[in-house]
Amino acid sequence: MSYFKIRSHAKINLALNVVGKLKSLHKIESIVSFLNLHDIIKIRKIISKNHNIRFIGQFSNKIKTKNTISELLKNIDKKRLLKNKFEIIIKKNIPSEAGLGGGSMNAASVLNYFIKKKLIKIKKKQIEQLSYSVGSDVILGLYSKNLVLKKNNLIKTMPSKNRFHTLIVKPNFGCSTKKIFSKLKEFSRSEFHLVSDKMLSTKFLKKRKNDLEKIVFNEYPRLKNLKNFLENLSNIEFVRMTGSGSAIIAYFSSFKKCKEAEKKVKKKFRNYWCKTSKTI
Repeated sequence: MSYFKIRSHAKINLALNVVGKLKSLHKIESIVSFLNLHDIIKIRKIISKNHNIRFIGQFSNKIKTKNTISELLKNIDKKRLLKNKFEIIIKKNIPSEAGLGGGSMNAASVLNYFIKKKLIKIKKKQIEQLSYSVGSDVILGLYSKNLVLKKNNLIKTMPSKNRFHTLIVKPNFGCSTKKIFSKLKEFSRSEFHLVSDKMLSTKFLKKRKNDLEKIVFNEYPRLKNLKNFLENLSNIEFVRMTGSGSAIIAYFSSFKKCKEAEKKVKKKFRNYWCKTSKTI
């Protein structure tokens, strides 16, 4: 049987507020978008007692046997939702521990495939439960659209014609999400009550922030230095860390200026991964 190909897009936090905590989980609100940077997933039915998962590509070497795809399939099989076993090959173009949600978006893309192809029959509440059983941001990947995650976990999608050219820079180390959140003691006021497309405007986003930057920069001063360098580039709109890092993203309105900035970053930070992309 031939493979079905899926694009699994990188997720970015254009803004992120931590507004409180419930037991062990933090309450987050965020403006989220997706990039045309993507992993490629190939999937097909196989005759086997077990699923076969394989990672290839530039960022595949550090992925453990227990991963978001294996956890998703384990939880689906517990509920006996699938009749068949599957071979899944993921070409990793998105770096891990970057704040780009690569693993979570992989799981979301596979779950979306099963639902849309009617290989599993599942209600909305079960979809949410499956998503959260794998990771807190997996559910965002089921949309792959501009959206606002509200503090009560409600998700509102936003139409927008505004597209940013992005320069993603990731140093040669990652950030532990668990470690970063464990050091968070202060919370912001909730801002994203009324959702509108103006929230994706440059003017609005310039005034926003990522609450995790302060902690991350304290733990990893090199990331603060990187952000300072990016902010001093010409023709930039704004610079922001995505998720809990370690990727820092510079936003441009011009593809040409974005590519010019890429040359300067590659010259300055030779050991860092640097990639231009665009919001979708």
